[in-house]
Amino acid sequence: MTVQEMKKLVCEAIDKNADNIIDVAESIFAEPELGYKEFKTAEKVKAVFDKLGFAYKDGIAITGVVATAPGGQHNAKVAVMGELDAVVCPEHRCADPETGAAHSCGHHAQIASMLGVAYGLKDSGILPELGGDVALMAVPAEEGVELEYRNDLMQQGKISYLGGKQEFIKLGVFDDIDAMIMQHTIGGDKVTAGGPGGMGFVAKIIKYYGKECHVASPHLGINALDAAKVGLVAVDAIRSTFQDKDSIRFHPIITKGGNLVNVVPGFVQIETFVRGRSIEAIKDASSRIDRALRAGADAIGAKCEIYNLPGYLFANETPELKSLVHDNLAELVGEDRIVEGVGFTTEANDVSQLLPTVHATIGGAVGVSHSSDFEIADKNLAYIVAAKMLAMTVVDLLANGAEKVLEIKKNFKAPLTKEQYIALLDELKA
Repeated sequence: MTVQEMKKLVCEAIDKNADNIIDVAESIFAEPELGYKEFKTAEKVKAVFDKLGFAYKDGIAITGVVATAPGGQHNAKVAVMGELDAVVCPEHRCADPETGAAHSCGHHAQIASMLGVAYGLKDSGILPELGGDVALMAVPAEEGVELEYRNDLMQQGKISYLGGKQEFIKLGVFDDIDAMIMQHTIGGDKVTAGGPGGMGFVAKIIKYYGKECHVASPHLGINALDAAKVGLVAVDAIRSTFQDKDSIRFHPIITKGGNLVNVVPGFVQIETFVRGRSIEAIKDASSRIDRALRAGADAIGAKCEIYNLPGYLFANETPELKSLVHDNLAELVGEDRIVEGVGFTTEANDVSQLLPTVHATIGGAVGVSHSSDFEIADKNLAYIVAAKMLAMTVVDLLANGAEKVLEIKKNFKAPLTKEQYIALLDELKA
């Protein structure tokens, strides 16, 4: 069977299952869950795998699920990935009333497109024609949020890092993967085959400890909120020393600012990222920001504790793999709708440091990402076309004994080994 014949069959199978794919997308959209808490979403993924008869492992990094669609030969393995988690957006119409979680970033579309690939591979009957296996991955916790909660999970030994893909790397899930492909929903009707760069970051939990007292006698206490204010102003004072080329970003939120209006705050907590364009720039800025934050505590006589949590790295593009995605998108939507992509802040970038990776983007949404007006307007584009692009790329990679993915893997020069990657993340904790 030729490559084009296989692509035709897998796309027809995806079209036949379009209602199933859309239904699971809308079900996930209606019940959003935050990172490392995506238990209902994982069950929906497993239900599809059970229906299709694909064996899977679950409970990976708490909620992750990985199924294997076996090819006729086992010369290579390609991962197709979707992300399970939502963001916090309590004003969204489908926000969870208790957690505020909402799928205003489109991860439900990622899971739907990944499951669309599963439907396509199974119902097309092309798996015996493929020279390798397909790992269908539902990965938790792409959004690097709820830092206190995740830090608690780390202290309990349940996870080691903020992001689910980082956990998958450490747990060895990618050890036998030769290439990874995924897509992310964007607004409009344009598509991309991915983009360079992206911003890396280190996350911080900053805790100021003072001494509570009645506000009528503030001299008897130590105001932790004043210490935090001074610390944040001190960071503002050094912003001009950050070089434009490094794109340093510091965007804190105060998650705990005191207990009662008539009590001098004895404890204040801040969460933030320090983003930048290179590891060296992030390390330098992070160190200087820590110094400024601690100065706020020194000025007031409070104490300051800072917990640095390693964030995400930078996109490392694989042109040969990106070219396959580009060609498939051109066939599906036309060359005129393909635009140049931009890099994201995501731990898909971390995977790209170890193996050939594509993080494509597919239109179909309206509204601003991470906001209450984000919705999927074009379901065919966001769910079905996305699934077809991924499935067609799988065929390209695994046809003819998996020769294409083996060639791409041979030519790929990994910036980091797994061991170097883990050492780097450990270093960023300092």
